[in-house]
Amino acid sequence: MRTVLVIDDNPAVGTALDLLFGLREIRVVTAQSPDEGLELLAREDIGLVLQDMNFSADTTSGEEGVALFRAIRARHPDLPIILLTAWTHLDIAVDLAKAGAADYLAKPWDDQKLLASVENLLELGASAREISRLHEQRRKLQRDLEARYDLRGLVFGSEPLARVIELAGQVARADVPVLITGPNGAGKEKIAEIIQANSSVKSGPFVTLNCGALPTELIEAELFGADAGAYTGANKMREGKFEAADGGTLFLDEIGNLPLAGQMKLLRVLETGRFERLGSNRERQVKVRVISATNADLPAMIRDGRFREDLYYRLNTIQIDIPPLAERRDDVLPLARHFLRDNALANGKRLSEEAERALYAHAWPGNVRELRNTLQRAALLARGDSIGAADLGLPVAPSPSVGNGGEEPDRAAIEAALERAGGVLAQAAGELGLSRQALYRRLERLGIKRD
Repeated sequence: MRTVLVIDDNPAVGTALDLLFGLREIRVVTAQSPDEGLELLAREDIGLVLQDMNFSADTTSGEEGVALFRAIRARHPDLPIILLTAWTHLDIAVDLAKAGAADYLAKPWDDQKLLASVENLLELGASAREISRLHEQRRKLQRDLEARYDLRGLVFGSEPLARVIELAGQVARADVPVLITGPNGAGKEKIAEIIQANSSVKSGPFVTLNCGALPTELIEAELFGADAGAYTGANKMREGKFEAADGGTLFLDEIGNLPLAGQMKLLRVLETGRFERLGSNRERQVKVRVISATNADLPAMIRDGRFREDLYYRLNTIQIDIPPLAERRDDVLPLARHFLRDNALANGKRLSEEAERALYAHAWPGNVRELRNTLQRAALLARGDSIGAADLGLPVAPSPSVGNGGEEPDRAAIEAALERAGGVLAQAAGELGLSRQALYRRLERLGIKRD
């Protein structure tokens, strides 16, 4: 049940708030001194604190309220606190709001404004706790994966990629072919490296071949090697990728671009472990674990007669699908910060809040490769210590819930939000997509007075 702690030396205040909040099924616990309030906070599951500023008849300075606020904030940094103030404490309340107080209300309070503020803050607090729980869950999963597997320096933060890593680690020790699918630039080769690094042949070679980067006539020579004179220009013996990968792993990228003649010969090697170099009649035997990758729709290519069905099933004993970066946005900022740290041109430059919002909002059609290139360009172009959205070449993204194209809310937008919120700053800040502190700063900058 939602619970509010009221800290006020006047018992009538607690009684009145208990009756008021009971109408909304909000439980109230009361304390009549700062020490009693802190003890209750240590024992109870409190969602919000309402605190007075004075706790003795001979003191009206508000110092006790300030000390209590700071004690609560130190022990419970994420707990929302609403200040109940007398008019003489307004300046103090404003200062504490800038220091993190959720809101302040003058006595006697307006019941509807108080209810609106409390319910909004309880809802926001519950959402924040759930987000924090999910983040901690992801961090725990990440730590677990890093402890169990050699991740080859992979940087990630999303649950979808964590599932990919878990599957890659599970299949690594099984000596079977693996097909990795996903869009260009999504990190297929990195997953192949993780499989190799955690396999029974991790001490063996890891050899790569991009089947889409070579002319058709050279594919077989690349795969199987060639004796001198096997084709025009072959002046000496050439070792193929299968020989080079013997006792280890061969990663065949863009396998969908392999010509049909090469597909047939590759199928034979996968079935028997034997092959012949071009221009040679001597059969060679190798033991190679094959991992292939593609961004193509291989079943569609099979229907069109462009890819052998038997080869597809031979390669696809285990399939690992890597989602595009747009579907694992929690990877974007960890990767961006990593690329920035690793770039010598960055020289200590950091991403601004505006830049991080722009990075998170971008669709990244080029996936991780596009993100890396974007950070490299920004590190070169940014003039100051902070990298902005313009340095990234990306549009400024709006703060959450701000529907004005990403610009800061103007006077009219702020005043309208305050009016809709009945003057409750926390509610207006939430509607505008701002933190409470940011809204206070803009109120001061624009000279907007709050009644």
